[in-house]
Amino acid sequence: MVESLKMENMQDPKSHWENIYTSKKFTEVSWYQPKPEISLGYIAATVLSKDAAIIDVGGGDSYLVDFLLKEGYTNLTVLDISENALEKAKERLGDSAVNVTWIVADAARFNSPKKYDIWHDRAAFHFLTDREDIHKYLNNLEGSVNSGGHVILGTFSDKGPEKCSGISISQYSKEEMIRLLPVDFELVVCENIDHSTPTGAVQNFTFCRWRKRNSE
Repeated sequence: MVESLKMENMQDPKSHWENIYTSKKFTEVSWYQPKPEISLGYIAATVLSKDAAIIDVGGGDSYLVDFLLKEGYTNLTVLDISENALEKAKERLGDSAVNVTWIVADAARFNSPKKYDIWHDRAAFHFLTDREDIHKYLNNLEGSVNSGGHVILGTFSDKGPEKCSGISISQYSKEEMIRLLPVDFELVVCENIDHSTPTGAVQNFTFCRWRKRNSE
């Protein structure tokens, strides 16, 4: 994992992901879910109000935002490095897209303009293989979550794939994920979950949720 990262990676991440979202249908990519049941369940388990500020980091054109809008959430942000991905999501949502804040940015270099009650990431963090990028991401996450807010991270587990979309990723066991955030984040749950891709392959994820302790 982090101690033995492979430093090989794409030279231009943005071009790579713009090409992925241009050349493939969303229903063909390995991370496709017709309904993101796990993420929706984790978000519901926070029992926060429908106006809670939620950001989906690396959300691309995932259907998570569609279902959150249908469930009445009103303060949603979707961030992705690929403008093509976000444009596809906006087109799919039609008039409802104006109810979402869309941010084109690299998750490792994103400087959050606001704080959030839920930071959700099922698709971006495990693509960070450079120690500096991982450190920047975690620092930004820590400073971008309100007291009492929640962090939901889903990554490839130590039993999951070593590559995705042709590039190396970082694998995280439950033990590594548990140690990921500082003591002011209280671990609520951490578990391994299988995801079935459109081709029928099974990918094992480590999914965890933390709650940021209230400031004194």
